[in-house]
Amino acid sequence: MIPLIDLARRYAAHATELDAAIARALRSGRWLLGAELDALESELAAWSGYAHAVGVASGTDALIFALRASGIGPGDEVLVPAFTAVPTVAAVCTTGAVPVPVDVDVATAAIDPEAARAACTAATRAVIPVHLYGRPCDVEPLRALGLVVIEDAAQAHGALERGTSRAVATSFYPTKNLGGIGDGGAVLTDDAALASEIRLLRHHGMRELYVHERVATNSRMSEVEAAVLRVGLAHLPAWNERRRAIARRYRDAAPGLAWHADHPRHVHHLCVLRTPDRASFAARLPAATGVHYPLAVTQQPAYRRFARAACPRAEAWAAQCLTLPCFPELRDAEVDRLCEALG
Repeated sequence: MIPLIDLARRYAAHATELDAAIARALRSGRWLLGAELDALESELAAWSGYAHAVGVASGTDALIFALRASGIGPGDEVLVPAFTAVPTVAAVCTTGAVPVPVDVDVATAAIDPEAARAACTAATRAVIPVHLYGRPCDVEPLRALGLVVIEDAAQAHGALERGTSRAVATSFYPTKNLGGIGDGGAVLTDDAALASEIRLLRHHGMRELYVHERVATNSRMSEVEAAVLRVGLAHLPAWNERRRAIARRYRDAAPGLAWHADHPRHVHHLCVLRTPDRASFAARLPAATGVHYPLAVTQQPAYRRFARAACPRAEAWAAQCLTLPCFPELRDAEVDRLCEALG
């Protein structure tokens, strides 16, 4: 069977660089908040076009800190797409704010701006657009709502143009387009005060050792993780182009399938189609497949209590979505086999 993803292939392709980066970080003797993270943050800022990048321990923490540093907390409501990975919603809950699931666009699975407008109340303070599967969603109509905009770009490394949102949160979970060897995340922003606040929040509220200015937590990215991500960042453009090429091959082989809407900057973190007979369709393929995600937020046992309006499009996506292998190290012969099966 063709694997859905194989991280061992990534290591094999870049073993010399990765081994050297890990050894460099270990030899430094500074394994937290050191030179590797400083360099990664500078390189992420230059790559993204934002003035500041702040590394943290996970993509979820990136969202939590971006919200907290923006003043979002108890009593506030935050609009979220009803079809997304649960960490988007969990991050809101962790701040004490209330997530409000909003239905999505039928073609893109991105939050629907009109549904978002209808969901606004006097307590609504923020909205989190999600660039699902690596496809940029249109953030401009959401900015027009006059809310704090925190973009969830966990799956969209290299897909976004620099915008004017308060912050962009991303994840470096190993399977991401820019993935590390553990959890990790970053907040990208042009707001110097927000970046400074997040640096406090990730380090127990300290600027001076054992002087705590904020009630905070520990969310420090390791130096080894930062060193590995620096290697990946250099290869990211080529990796993204390979993902695009694979997704294009699939779509050309089976143009009649209901593919996730394309976009010129789509980086295909996940290559997803929709089919009403998901199980039987997947069983015919010579590959492992995935389901991202089997339940909408409004169907999740822990989160359905936050539902306020029906979200039929989000629930339809959950019932029909199917993920195909689309990682850079996928072999041409494997892509050929899948194209033949899809066609």
